[in-house]
Amino acid sequence: MNNLRKIISENLSGKKVAILFFLTNLVYAFMLFVTIPKTVAYSGGMKLLDMMPQGYDFEYVNELFNKFGEEGREAYLYNQIPVDMIYPLLFGITYSLLIGYFLKKLDKLNTHFFYLCLIPMIAGVADYLENIGIITMLYDYPDLSITQINITNFFTLIKSLSTTLFFLILITIIIIVGIKRLKGK
Repeated sequence: MNNLRKIISENLSGKKVAILFFLTNLVYAFMLFVTIPKTVAYSGGMKLLDMMPQGYDFEYVNELFNKFGEEGREAYLYNQIPVDMIYPLLFGITYSLLIGYFLKKLDKLNTHFFYLCLIPMIAGVADYLENIGIITMLYDYPDLSITQINITNFFTLIKSLSTTLFFLILITIIIIVGIKRLKGK
């Protein structure tokens, strides 16, 4: 854990965090405006699995993959998933550093609050595990198992919960930094 603390501490320059933030959101925007719409076009209006923060079940996955047809499943596998294999790494690194950056401003980085920096990393790892599950299901379709879908859904839920928790923590920290700045003036 000390090595991770050191790596984060050494990479908290505003410029570095800003560049990573821009790059992460550029990739996210590309997914939102290009790869996701291209894939959803095959779904008959159904949401992609990785865009369902409350999860999904066996029936939903079967219906979605059926509506996709072979062309839609290939779009998911070869258009959306490759970009979504870059995004979790950027999300985990960028937002861990962003929390660290603001914790440093509050002189809380070298306290137990440091562990808040791990939440985006948890989200990133869960996103990778979700993606691996989706890839496996796309290859296995139509021979899907309930267990396979439940495991992938579990990682979707972990990703969603940790991402939501991250944003709540980030907003709280930014508000505290803002209040501290206002009181300092």
